[in-house]
Amino acid sequence: MNASSVPPAAAPDARRAWMAVLARTPRAELETALAAALGGECMPAFEWLRAPQTGLAMVRGRVGGTGNAFNFGEATVTRATLRLRAPSGTGATVGVACHLGRDKRRAELAALADALLQQPERHDRLHALLIEPLAARLAAQRAAQREATASTKVEFFTMVRGDA
Repeated sequence: MNASSVPPAAAPDARRAWMAVLARTPRAELETALAAALGGECMPAFEWLRAPQTGLAMVRGRVGGTGNAFNFGEATVTRATLRLRAPSGTGATVGVACHLGRDKRRAELAALADALLQQPERHDRLHALLIEPLAARLAAQRAAQREATASTKVEFFTMVRGDA
């Protein structure tokens, strides 16, 4: 996926997809992958619009998955918003991040990656070197977890007794 292949109407969906990958990636892996994707280039300068903050978010559920909504409980989340310092004459790019947990550095890295992915000149390279490998690893993890869970599945059936 390159920047020119993402139509303006689909751009929010593409961004939502890469932000989901960034939100699910552990910090050590995100830090390593981002450094490798930047290829020796130093981390760009930025200013905080909202420094990483940790708080609680209400988690809601639905009875049977589709029924009435109810408050399931609270989860710890960390969010951050930053703006890349742009060279004079160019627009600044804003990156945001939100993930479960208390890791502020992880929120910083995810927001930085989000901002960099929005820049047309960096989008293709970062998407190919950062998002695609992380998404593939997350998909492989989910598949392994589904496989491990499937082995514990129990199927029940009813036996019909005679005519009595």
